[in-house]
Amino acid sequence: MESHNTLSSCISCIVSLKTIYISLHLAIKMRGLKNLLPLLFLFACFWSEVFIALDTITINQPMRDPATIVSASQNFKLAFFSPVNTSDRYVGIILNIPAQSVVWVANRDDPITDSAGMLTISEDGNAVILNGQKNVLWSSNVANSAANSSAQLLDTGNLVLRDNSNGRILWESFQTPTDTLVRTMKIGVISKNNMIRLTSWRSPSDPSVGNFSFGVDPLRIPEFFIWNHSKPYWRSGPWNGNVFIGIPEMSSAYQNRFDLVTNPNGSEYFTHSFINDLALLYYVLNSSGVLVEKVSYYGDGHSKVTWTSLESECDVYGKCGPFGSCNPQHSPICTCLQGFEPKNKEEWDKGNWTGGCSRKALLLCDRNISAGQVGKPDGFLKLANIKIPDFAHLMELLRSATEQDCGNQCLNNCSCIAYAYSTGIGCMYWSSSLIDIQQFSFNGADLHIRVAHTELGFRKNMKAIIAGTVVLGLLFLAISAFCLRKWLTRHRGNKQNAELPLFEEWEASKKESILSDKPEQPKLEELPLYSYETLAIATDTFHLKNKLGTGGFGPVFKGILLSGQKIAVKRLSNSSNQGIKEFMNEVELISKLQHRNLVRLLGCCVEREEKMLIYEYMPNKSLDAYLFDLQKRDLLYWNRRKLIIEGIGRGLLYLHRDSRLKIIHRDLKPSNILLDEELNPKISDFGLARIFGGNQDQANTNRVVGTYGYMAPEYAMKGKFSEKSDAYSFGVLLLEIVSGKKNTSSHDDENDLSLIGYAWKLWNENEAVKLVDPALSDPRVEMEILRYVHVGLLCVQESANDRPNVSNVLSMLNSEIAELPPPKLPAYTARLGSTESEGSQQSGHSVNDVSLTIIQGR
Repeated sequence: MESHNTLSSCISCIVSLKTIYISLHLAIKMRGLKNLLPLLFLFACFWSEVFIALDTITINQPMRDPATIVSASQNFKLAFFSPVNTSDRYVGIILNIPAQSVVWVANRDDPITDSAGMLTISEDGNAVILNGQKNVLWSSNVANSAANSSAQLLDTGNLVLRDNSNGRILWESFQTPTDTLVRTMKIGVISKNNMIRLTSWRSPSDPSVGNFSFGVDPLRIPEFFIWNHSKPYWRSGPWNGNVFIGIPEMSSAYQNRFDLVTNPNGSEYFTHSFINDLALLYYVLNSSGVLVEKVSYYGDGHSKVTWTSLESECDVYGKCGPFGSCNPQHSPICTCLQGFEPKNKEEWDKGNWTGGCSRKALLLCDRNISAGQVGKPDGFLKLANIKIPDFAHLMELLRSATEQDCGNQCLNNCSCIAYAYSTGIGCMYWSSSLIDIQQFSFNGADLHIRVAHTELGFRKNMKAIIAGTVVLGLLFLAISAFCLRKWLTRHRGNKQNAELPLFEEWEASKKESILSDKPEQPKLEELPLYSYETLAIATDTFHLKNKLGTGGFGPVFKGILLSGQKIAVKRLSNSSNQGIKEFMNEVELISKLQHRNLVRLLGCCVEREEKMLIYEYMPNKSLDAYLFDLQKRDLLYWNRRKLIIEGIGRGLLYLHRDSRLKIIHRDLKPSNILLDEELNPKISDFGLARIFGGNQDQANTNRVVGTYGYMAPEYAMKGKFSEKSDAYSFGVLLLEIVSGKKNTSSHDDENDLSLIGYAWKLWNENEAVKLVDPALSDPRVEMEILRYVHVGLLCVQESANDRPNVSNVLSMLNSEIAELPPPKLPAYTARLGSTESEGSQQSGHSVNDVSLTIIQGR
């Protein structure tokens, strides 16, 4: 009956529009303005009714599952939805773009368990959600509601309950937010009994109230907090009128600025606006307690993460305890403030820093001085670029007070143990433990800590000691350099002989390398050589702060040459399995390879025991740093992932077919895919790669090396490798990119399946869509993503003969090959009584338990 009424309404609408159009046309044709004006008025009235029906719910126009209403700007919609991995239904406000982010949930603690839910206006004028049995699961719960009311979704994303008789707003969703802060929403104290905070979801599949909340503490200087239950978990630092001074990424020109509103009635709250009308900026408090800033673009619909509250361990509230300072660039990250020492040295050395630090020397106010004695006055130590501690108080000084006035006021007050001055805030002081201090590299504040006079003297003495040491050190270096030059002049021949064995090994390796007698083989002489000294200077002597990660054969460091060029230095570890053969292999292979999807080798270093490769610097590190990170993975929207997959494929195709050398990589995995500043992929780490002859399709090895989970079965078990073994690794990588899951992890509680086994199981159950990363949820690209899953399963088939080569894979992904064959049983999956010729009707479970110990023993 309802469907019939809806259809009748639509038909009536179309007929009415047609009638009005014909009447307008005739009136204009007859040039009768008197006839035209009434018709224009009628059209305006009619369109107003249609418009209201699009974004408004009344007692006679309820919203039934799966219907939606959309705001006038088309940017938001109110709809029924089910979170990932659950069939429960909720009513929420959702971004009406492909990103489909849920920004508010009505019945977050009471889901609808059937598909007959309804949002309507009750007889008493409240907005209510009913289930199929007409039970009320949620209500706006307005005491003084109006019988003649309606609910409207505004362009801001705010759902309001309005009294139609006078237009007064009775209730609004912005007053009861869930986990998301959008433009014009308020966070803080709205009235004496009304404090607005965000509360996280319990989990990504459960929108009920979680453990974390985000808001303002009315007893402190205005700043944002995240609480874990009732304990502080993160804070922004005080607001200075332009920025939060505890977030160094903010600047005075911060376009995503917040505004602090303070009213005489005691209300004090923040609101924010985003001046770019092409995109929506919003903040989400996720279930892990991290505040995530996202931007969703109306044009292409993708979203990206632009900032997160927890960039490092140091962002966790009070990480280093009272009087401790946290610096993510140092190891260990926690140190005591100058003039302080660990309260519990044993626990501190174990890395348990929560106990904090205590003073080495008592302050003058705390010492018992005998009559007639005069103690030396305390002083202040200045700490620059600091996130100032929690529990700051404002000094009652004139607005014209300077930083020096703050210091004088603090020095004359025994309860003042530190002070800071910030433009826009004024003088702040602390009278209790200094907690949640962090050392920034830029945009921090100056914190002045009160210490005993003895600590000030120590600092002055240290300056003199340091100055003297520097002078003596420079003199020593000058003398040493002179002596070294004399020694080198005398023993130049000996030095050359001492280095000869390494180069002999290098030359021997060149002779033993595959096809080394071919004229097209790259030569070492064609590649720039860097000295150890040059690389040591560029990397600050391979300092830990410059370490980008650890590759298969050693650590990789970021460096900056004297020319200003940024580089990545791969330093072969002494304990690495990569010897001179693998090192020479990587140099010879990459030196002449030129492709946009291959990392570029800039040079190498061979000096005494050191062997290093110098690559172009990739600012976004490797693919796994994004793909398996809960915050960064949102940057990899579908179009971006598709470009990454296709870029890797093009790089492989170049290695297999288009370069002058036919190369099999043998170690394709996410950590070996580097990302440039635009997240374009570049294949790296050629230490295990092998060159094939012109007509060679397959080779054998007695030394099987590679990475568990990415090796083709014929390579892992028999040492055979070819283009098809790289195609297998590419298939594993493709499935990981689409799913956001690691192949080496378990993905099925009942059968303990690897990613390949889990994908195969879902494919045979016609539920492959469950494999797709929830961040890619978009019905418009679902079929394309499933095609990629299909191609991935074709690549990981057990028989190498069944797998497509990379050229065909790219054609399949680009739909140049329209008909895809059904995938056969993947490798490392039990057969359960089926034959090899059977296709995708098989079911299986993982036996992917090949160990590196067995592989190395071949």
